[in-house]
Amino acid sequence: MATASNEWNLTDIPDQTGRTAIVTGGNSGVGLATVEALAAAGAHVVLAVRDVKRGEAVAATMRGSLEVRRLDLADLASVREFAAAWTGDLDLLINNAGVMNPPKPTMTKDGFEMQLGINHLGHFALTNLLLPRLIDRVVTVSSSAHKTPGSPRINFNNLNLTGEYVPMKAYSQSKLANLLFTLELQRRLAAARSPLRALAAHPGLAKSNLNKYDKRAHKRLVRWAGSLISQDPGAGALPTLYAALQDLPGASYVGPDAFGELRGAPTLVGRSAAASDPVSARRLWALSEELTATTFPEPAVPARTCTSQ
Repeated sequence: MATASNEWNLTDIPDQTGRTAIVTGGNSGVGLATVEALAAAGAHVVLAVRDVKRGEAVAATMRGSLEVRRLDLADLASVREFAAAWTGDLDLLINNAGVMNPPKPTMTKDGFEMQLGINHLGHFALTNLLLPRLIDRVVTVSSSAHKTPGSPRINFNNLNLTGEYVPMKAYSQSKLANLLFTLELQRRLAAARSPLRALAAHPGLAKSNLNKYDKRAHKRLVRWAGSLISQDPGAGALPTLYAALQDLPGASYVGPDAFGELRGAPTLVGRSAAASDPVSARRLWALSEELTATTFPEPAVPARTCTSQ
């Protein structure tokens, strides 16, 4: 199995003809770059987006086999509707969509703190509902922010951070949840003797509109300084693509290899001790099942040989 990138880039993507992928939030930033790369390699790619008109406008600018479907991860009814409409095999599910740092507590339609609801719980439900259709792997986009000082663990007693909301703390919790979800999903897949794999990735410091909420002057200064060392969305998508297409162990975590994982070629990277805790992973899974009313199903037996390498 591959363990290092050797400067792996878009030219190393194997032929994806005949394969199908879903990319949540595929109409901008790193998600869009992921869609472009997969479609260029021959995959049929579904952009799962909240704004269908915007998604269709973006898809019209790209070449390849593309489709746009509505998915609002802040509304579990929308997640269920999306999953129920899916037929046929699904090779790749890329849980890419996310929201970062709303300045004030904001809730999803189902009453979850927005970052936790979209970044984790929406994707948790989507994955469980689509798992019987999957025949290769799930890649969930996390962040090095899961190691942010001061927010090292899931607040199981106050998951919504009611009364103690801090934007970055909530974001860090949601990104830690992504890694614990991947860890427990892989454990369950292995226990079920499923050939499916669950992996995670982070883009480093990539240019996107993710942090659109921060309008304050000092935040603008930070963004300007970050722009000097950040990489473009295409480079930011490489860890996701590497995790999706290379022969890596389940539960692997991929990120950039340089400048403190801010930029560079994709490679296997480390995670915090909290993100490696199987007890927390199982506890979060049980709570997420309760909150989303979705459970781990029996995975599908692949109907054909996967072509990733």
